[in-house]
Amino acid sequence: MRRAIELSARGLGSTSPNPVVGCVVLGPDGRTAGEGWHRQAGGPHAEVHALAAAGAAARGGTAVVTLEPCNHTGRTGPCARALVDAGIARVVYAVADPNPLAGGGAGTLRAAGVEVAAGLLAGEAAAVNAAWLTSVRRGRPHVRWKYAATLDGRVAAADGTSRWITSPAARADVHRLRAESDAVLVGSGTARADDPHLAVRGVPAARPPLRVVADTEAAAVRPGARVLDDAAPTLIAVADDLPAERTGRLGADVVRLPRAAGGRGLDVAALLAALHAREVRSVLLEGGPTLAGAFAAAGAVDEVVGYLAPALLGAGPHVLANAGITTVAEALRLRITDLVRIGPDVRITAVPGCLPEEL
Repeated sequence: MRRAIELSARGLGSTSPNPVVGCVVLGPDGRTAGEGWHRQAGGPHAEVHALAAAGAAARGGTAVVTLEPCNHTGRTGPCARALVDAGIARVVYAVADPNPLAGGGAGTLRAAGVEVAAGLLAGEAAAVNAAWLTSVRRGRPHVRWKYAATLDGRVAAADGTSRWITSPAARADVHRLRAESDAVLVGSGTARADDPHLAVRGVPAARPPLRVVADTEAAAVRPGARVLDDAAPTLIAVADDLPAERTGRLGADVVRLPRAAGGRGLDVAALLAALHAREVRSVLLEGGPTLAGAFAAAGAVDEVVGYLAPALLGAGPHVLANAGITTVAEALRLRITDLVRIGPDVRITAVPGCLPEEL
């Protein structure tokens, strides 16, 4: 199963809006006969790839899959039926399929006389598939908030300079995160101060994510801005009460959304719903402290990836602005899931206190 999970991760960034799935087929002797993973939306599923690699050795064997085999016919046929037709005797899967349109594969397998076991390494498999599981269970994209800061929590110096707090190695790692995401999101402050490009560099064959700017007043993205080039598609979110002439000159797709309560910024839930309607299942939030605070206050941060540089500034903006937290008892407590050195920096990955299988 750990090998299947490893295989599933190879599909990150290329299968959306479908899940990432890995499969290992064992022959009757327990030896690996075939492996596969879901490589792209609309293409064969992991089980089909693994069965094709196994050939006749699959008969009487075991299929180990990270997600319950699907039970419906979409752009491809049902994997549960493919496993039965291949003569698989036993199926072990990690996570049950919560999609009502595709679930029920385990029942189909059992009805055909196949032994089925569920839940093996469910947490590890769910963590890799967090974006898709969040989208199905919560009806919105999975949000991964990325930031870079000094050890004293500053994202810029007192004069506003921020390039570069972290090392080239850390910045290269961020492009990996972008390549795994359906959309990269910043706010008007970042757009105005940094003129970010938000495209993927240095990741071969990466599918460019949608570049999204939350520009409430349609004033931050100016003609010639780097997000308006042809390196990737761009969406600009503005307030729905702006006159049409304010948005007609933006040079990108525009979505008009309600303002947040109190009139400052856009409504986070509405923004995520608009992205979900565009089949965005994962968002990399790269905005500054204000946008991050709005997402945290809305309970819309599913994962935090912080790059900490061994440096001190003593002044300048902090990582997180007002998130609606006024006392220690209200702190958003996180559980660290990964901690690694990236060049001279440290990357910390953490999630809210729930377990991955509860996503």
